[in-house]
Amino acid sequence: MEPDILFVCTGNTCRSPMAEAMARSIFSGRGAAVKVMSAGTDARPPGEPAAPQAVKVMGDLSLDLSGHRARQLDPALAIGAGLILTMTRRQRDNLRSDVPAARAKVFSLAEYSGCGADVSDPFGGSEELYRRCAGELKFMVTRALERYLGNPEGLEKQENLY
Repeated sequence: MEPDILFVCTGNTCRSPMAEAMARSIFSGRGAAVKVMSAGTDARPPGEPAAPQAVKVMGDLSLDLSGHRARQLDPALAIGAGLILTMTRRQRDNLRSDVPAARAKVFSLAEYSGCGADVSDPFGGSEELYRRCAGELKFMVTRALERYLGNPEGLEKQENLY
């Protein structure tokens, strides 16, 4: 089954799986049946688990990434997705160029959420770096999902999402 929303980063072990977990939690809490997935533009090797720091930081938010396995983004997955949110503008531009059939539904997360810049890449960094990345993601994912649901003012006003 194709995803309604596809989050994309480079290796699919840090940013996009964290965004996916947050989005699932938000949709689940609202009773919304939205299929969310993540993939990487360079998930080598596919099947790699999430970074230990990402698992820990998400666990602190009561979100489980322990079963995550990296997935390589391919044109079929991009074409089948309803909305694609990349972590950087460069990923957005490359995906629009590489898969022209998906062009109209590819946005950077910052662009779609209307805030911030590219999501910083914590790969190989400290747990604190992952925690800061999770904070960026929480804000942007929340705003993006409200836009997706047609309620851009809603969730961002809630203090405790998890």
